[in-house]
Amino acid sequence: MGILKLFSRQKYTAAIVGLGRIGFTLGLDRKREQPASHTMAMLDNPRISLVAGVDSNVQKVDEWKNFLFERKVEAAGFYGSAELYGSDFFSATRPDIIVVAVNEDSHMAECIAAIEARPKIVILEKPVALNSSEAKKIGDTAAACGVPVMVNHERRFAEDYRRAKEFLPKIGEIQSVRAELCSGLRVYAEQFEKDGSYSLIHDGTHLVDIVRFLLECPLERPKLTSVHRDGEGMVRNFCATYTDVPVKIGENQSVATEVEIRMSGRSKFFAFGVEILGTTGKICIGNGYAKFYEAKESTLYTGFSSLARSNVKVPRKTGYFSNMVQNAVDFLDGSTPLASPLEEAAADLRALEEMKALLR
Repeated sequence: MGILKLFSRQKYTAAIVGLGRIGFTLGLDRKREQPASHTMAMLDNPRISLVAGVDSNVQKVDEWKNFLFERKVEAAGFYGSAELYGSDFFSATRPDIIVVAVNEDSHMAECIAAIEARPKIVILEKPVALNSSEAKKIGDTAAACGVPVMVNHERRFAEDYRRAKEFLPKIGEIQSVRAELCSGLRVYAEQFEKDGSYSLIHDGTHLVDIVRFLLECPLERPKLTSVHRDGEGMVRNFCATYTDVPVKIGENQSVATEVEIRMSGRSKFFAFGVEILGTTGKICIGNGYAKFYEAKESTLYTGFSSLARSNVKVPRKTGYFSNMVQNAVDFLDGSTPLASPLEEAAADLRALEEMKALLR
């Protein structure tokens, strides 16, 4: 037993491919809950030793190495890309964990290069790839090499969303779901498919994923109920509705539910939120808030019930990034499954492509 316990506490080495915002610099944002980047999350986890990083921008590599030097962390920095270095980069570092945190248009090439190095796990930034065809190639390579891939859909690991999932049975049968994303980035235009620089795939993947995570249901065959295009033909707003979505209410039972997805690309602010209405309560959760309601005897009307705030404890720090890294460690220990496996993220991408087909 002592040997097994000692083995389970082994350290895992990690390398990061892509030292940009999500790979490194968001971890320097004082307004964000930290850790907020792969670098910071790896450094904060006592079970992980960060040994290498690579980026096509030599300045980013230097800034990353200087930061680690100040933290008295010895890690090799490489200029270029994992695909370029190939076996030389990975054989020099031999990481157990490889993080792929590059731009969407490089996901497939860099992720496949990482998988073929045969680490114990690959952590891939969302979305999986630019399209389902590329996602399939990643999945096929992972299966052939026997390398598990986790996708960083961060809200699956956040304590506020986990509390929302636990609270769902208390709000009765789900009547409707409304998920909304607002930003200033164009929602969709066909000319941006080559690099993924449109909100439907860049941020919309989070919206679709968290709905699927909370409800444990498929999102298929949407109907476009409204769309707004600007003078250049770019989609700036749209609303899509799913009817008769089978949401589980028991072991072998489900109830038909309506799910509405709304996205704005002409807002002067960023907002992300989900509202779930049940027969006995409601959940409102998004960036910076989590509100839980249950039907209670009304203080306003005799013989009626009203919604009242439930005293659900949500920690101030959601742990969205640190919990993701810990899930990878626990998985490598053999104590838990991946909370955000490649297959789930690929299903998100297929749902987004169905929406995209309506917007073309």
